[in-house]
Amino acid sequence: MDKKHDIKPSEITPKELYMNRRQFIAGATAVLTGLSSLELLVPSGADSGQRLKIERRGQYTLQEEQTSYKDATNYNNFYEFSTDKEDVAELSRNFRTRPWTLAIEGHVKKPKVYDIDDILKLFPLEERIYRFRCVEGWSMVIPWIGFPLSDFVKKCEPTSKARYVEFITLLNPEQMPGQRRDVLEWPYLEGLRMDEATHPLTLLSLGMYGEVLPNQNGAPIRLIVPWKYGFKSIKSIVRIRFVENMPTSTWTKAIPREYGFYANVNPDVDHPRWSQARERRLGEFSKRKTLMFNGYADKVAHLYSGMDLNKYF
Repeated sequence: MDKKHDIKPSEITPKELYMNRRQFIAGATAVLTGLSSLELLVPSGADSGQRLKIERRGQYTLQEEQTSYKDATNYNNFYEFSTDKEDVAELSRNFRTRPWTLAIEGHVKKPKVYDIDDILKLFPLEERIYRFRCVEGWSMVIPWIGFPLSDFVKKCEPTSKARYVEFITLLNPEQMPGQRRDVLEWPYLEGLRMDEATHPLTLLSLGMYGEVLPNQNGAPIRLIVPWKYGFKSIKSIVRIRFVENMPTSTWTKAIPREYGFYANVNPDVDHPRWSQARERRLGEFSKRKTLMFNGYADKVAHLYSGMDLNKYF
């Protein structure tokens, strides 16, 4: 990471101060509106009046210091808006996430188009604190809010022909100025093997830090696959397709030598232009050792038993 991206400790909101601020807001809101203590106000810039209710605490969580909200929402990879990570928050400020639909297509018994607010009613939301590792060498620890993708897959009832799940981002150059440039082939597309998609760790996220996803972080719904590099966790999803053949992911199509389909965090496989052995946590100055499968090896390594992880990177 360039020095201009290093953040001084004095600029980072302490976790305790941030949580106290949120508790004050949540408490005041509960008094005024009668909401439960788990219902929190939506941050500025998100859709007015929408709240998230955390109904359960996820079993998959970390006892690690969380990345500050400021860092997590102001340093973002989202090429649909900009290739400059520090510009995305401003350029996505007026991005409209309502109305929003999610189409389910392909080899399923129940193809359907869901309204995003109906999805919020269908699945109980839980909070999970995950490590998040980007291929460029920076990482975060984020309290995501969402529900297991496996629950959604089960509801769609895929047929025996469905071996992969394909995800597609919104295509709207009017709202997403980065799509006016030929940086990548639009719309953005990603995919998972069915066993990866239905793994208990894989999450469809609608929020973070107790609140609705900020636009710059992939509102209103995104994928989180914590043992893979961040580009696999596709943002602002509008279509999910169940397919027989392996999808060609956007980055794989653009630069296949650098970005493979699997994108598992592997410190032993270097990116052609830099090492993946170490990483820098946002908000910290020193680097730390990169963990195999981002620290989730005990839970996911069996998915790749017998595979050459140097070849299938």
